[in-house]
Amino acid sequence: MRNFWLLLSGILIMLTSCRKDFEFEPSTGDLEFSRDTVYLDTVFTNIGSSTYTLKVYNRSDRDIEIPQIQLGRGLDSKYRMTIDGMTGNNNRIFNNVELLANDSLYVFIEVTADVASANPTDFLYTDQILFDAGGNQQKVELVTLIQDAVFLYPQRFADGTTETLTLGEEEIYGFFLDEDDPVNGNEYHFTNQKPYVIYGYAAVATGKTLEIDPGARIHFHDASGLIVAGGGAVQAIGDYSADPELQENEIIFEGDRLEPMFAEVAGQWGAIWFTPGAAPSAFHHVTIKNGVIGLYVQANTGLLDIRNAKIFDHSNFGILGQSANIYGENIAINSAGQAALACTLGGSYEFRHSTFNNNWPSSRQVAVLLNNYFELDNVQTAYDLIKADFINCIIYGSNQVEFLADKAETDDKAFNFTMRNVLLRFNSSSPDIATHPLYQFTDGVRYINVIRNQGPRFYDIQRNRLYIDEESPAYQQGDATFMVPQDITGATRVAPPDLGAYKAAAFPED
Repeated sequence: MRNFWLLLSGILIMLTSCRKDFEFEPSTGDLEFSRDTVYLDTVFTNIGSSTYTLKVYNRSDRDIEIPQIQLGRGLDSKYRMTIDGMTGNNNRIFNNVELLANDSLYVFIEVTADVASANPTDFLYTDQILFDAGGNQQKVELVTLIQDAVFLYPQRFADGTTETLTLGEEEIYGFFLDEDDPVNGNEYHFTNQKPYVIYGYAAVATGKTLEIDPGARIHFHDASGLIVAGGGAVQAIGDYSADPELQENEIIFEGDRLEPMFAEVAGQWGAIWFTPGAAPSAFHHVTIKNGVIGLYVQANTGLLDIRNAKIFDHSNFGILGQSANIYGENIAINSAGQAALACTLGGSYEFRHSTFNNNWPSSRQVAVLLNNYFELDNVQTAYDLIKADFINCIIYGSNQVEFLADKAETDDKAFNFTMRNVLLRFNSSSPDIATHPLYQFTDGVRYINVIRNQGPRFYDIQRNRLYIDEESPAYQQGDATFMVPQDITGATRVAPPDLGAYKAAAFPED
């Protein structure tokens, strides 16, 4: 038996030793592609795109060699490629690329281009990937829209250091806006002529006001944001838009990745941050999305007035107030890692016709958090929660309890809040909660006409469309005495009004 296996092994060795290496034949123009045009979504001038994929197939039974794969503009192309991990000549020209029978290869494509390179009539930058040559040549089109922008970033000094901001004992990557910048002119006035792209934290100095026009677009790079010094202010006053999808008159704050795949990705930038003592400011008709914290308000001695605001997809908080003074109406907040709205360390707050929803995939997130202390080394420091009033609002989310009232142990600080005509998700079976003085929903003083645990029937939570229709339990449940005349879209409310930021209407057709 042993001799038999030795003989068989010898025969197999002889057979395999006779096999020739792969013999590749020249390609004959029969390649197939996963797409005939690769659209690389809109990018800002001189900012690199995401990586896009093209798959190339050899459907034949022959091992082939593609003499050349190259970009049509050659080494001058703004596009770059890698092919199955190979970089070729400067990521633009590849020679003698082998492809086995019934196999495929991956082409990964990126682009970094400026607006001057694009077609001046439509701002498209185009090229082609050319496969083979002569009569066998095949091609795949490449198309990218290049968008010009105003770029704001810290200065780099001659000694190699970079401009920073000092915040207490900490230095952060940032810069003060300039009223007379040699390139951008007055940086304290954001217009709607071009988008603004901010690197680091752009700071509003003491005594200065940043004015933002309707239709302005502000994009923040990773770990960037807007910071307002004590005595500084922001007046971001947009307007209603005729087309709710285009949002042509709204002011939009978001990250600087324009590809659709990033549209609802949280945590792409830092925060709009009001430091202690900031002057009265306003955000009207705005969308703030994709950051860590949408609006971060610290001990703001001036009122922050927020109206007709959509604040979506933040990794920590939609609005975080700390001893803040905030008035809001027609606010819609959805999806935040910790709380859609957090009113902490006391303060004064009033919200009318607002929708606070939180479907973040976590068992610990809440829609609304109230708090009047912080604790360090088991020692609490308490503050007065002067008021936190919710009128004609919806407070909901994916967890059973979406409202948390966290009062300091001491009784010498105020903890005042009320809910009037509110649709609330609070469904706890805990015996401690049943006797908790802050959650007595029938007391008629703190809780007035509160509807609990009835789903509001939002149109599409995943796409941040918190519309309701006439089947919603929020329909006509508001108090007309406190009615805001128009909803977040500009629709006229009638008495009795619906709860939340949106007037009930038939759902749109997508």
